[in-house]
Amino acid sequence: MSVKSKGAGDIARTRRNVLSRNWTLFLCFVCFYAGVFFTNRMWMVPEARNIPRTSETVNKRLKLKSEACSTEVVRKHTSNDSLQEVFNTEHAMQMLNKTVSDLEMKLQAAKAVRESVHSSNPVSGNSKTVESTSKRKYFIVIGISTAFSSRKRRDSVRMTWMPQGEKRKKLEEEKGIVIRFVIGHSSTSGGILDRAVEEEEIMHKDFLRLDHVEGYMELAAKTKTYFSTAVALWDAQFYVKVDDDVHVNLATLGVTLSRLRMKPRVYIGCMKSGPVLARKGVRYHEPEYWKFGTAGNKYFRHATGQLYAVSKELATYISINQHVLHKYANEDVSVGSWFIGLDVEHVDDRRLCCGTPPDCEWKAQAGNMCVASFDWRCSGICSSVERMAEVHRRCSEDENTLWSESF
Repeated sequence: MSVKSKGAGDIARTRRNVLSRNWTLFLCFVCFYAGVFFTNRMWMVPEARNIPRTSETVNKRLKLKSEACSTEVVRKHTSNDSLQEVFNTEHAMQMLNKTVSDLEMKLQAAKAVRESVHSSNPVSGNSKTVESTSKRKYFIVIGISTAFSSRKRRDSVRMTWMPQGEKRKKLEEEKGIVIRFVIGHSSTSGGILDRAVEEEEIMHKDFLRLDHVEGYMELAAKTKTYFSTAVALWDAQFYVKVDDDVHVNLATLGVTLSRLRMKPRVYIGCMKSGPVLARKGVRYHEPEYWKFGTAGNKYFRHATGQLYAVSKELATYISINQHVLHKYANEDVSVGSWFIGLDVEHVDDRRLCCGTPPDCEWKAQAGNMCVASFDWRCSGICSSVERMAEVHRRCSEDENTLWSESF
């Protein structure tokens, strides 16, 4: 090979090597920039997808901790708020129950009024009287249980603790206290006994006549009829039954009952539990003694019959269920039995059964005025016709107390 041809070959090889290096460098630059480009793209994607950086992670952790602390505070407030809501809900439910009970009682009272008006023998005179008295609200209705033979007893009450004429009307209008002598009719309706009471009613206008046949062994039935009739005629908060040989301080009675206004089902009196008398021929014999267990047992707690009071709900309950309420031999036992099994609060207040002077007199002087006074041994004031005025003089409250007291 010549020197010329050899030199030409070396030059050609050198050119190829230069081109190869240039392409290599170009490709390296292209790969580098491509890598940089794709690396930046891959780094920005996580940020776009809310994947935090290290500093942001720390900040968020701190934020979570602060939120946790505030959550605990909120939980405490929420717990207190929940307790308050529970209390408010319970109170609202109680008020709702009371409203429902009131509506039910008004419905039953309205039915009783309608039945008494449309019956052939209305419970109280004419329909206008029933309509007018049922519209307004009263505080207390006091029924004085009396008999045909008790004219002098009634007069002794009229001359002492029972207001007469305009004062009695004022008592009803200003204090909401209604007082009536409660009596039925004789076995011979329209006879001389009934006519005597009708003449007395024309003179005093203080009777509540019942659709009931009078008789000592029918006192429990009379009491049921009284409560049913009173509920139909007067929308009152309390209904009181008292005997016509018992002395009563009206203002003290009003104050005593006003403290029990918020109790829906209350039974107030001097609670007792006497023995069940199985032997025939004795006073207060109980023919159904076997229902009370073995011999020697006592009655359940009940208010003594001389004076007791029931709230509106209980009087309405008696009115609604009068046809199925059982009657025992003794009226006070019967009334107590009607409330067994009910959610009733028994209030034992010994001021409703004070003795006659000197007992009620000493208590009055000590500032503990009695609601009612009578003699236990006589189940009322012994010889009440002669002694009622004396008991009133020594044991009565000041006359102005009744008008100045706000119930």
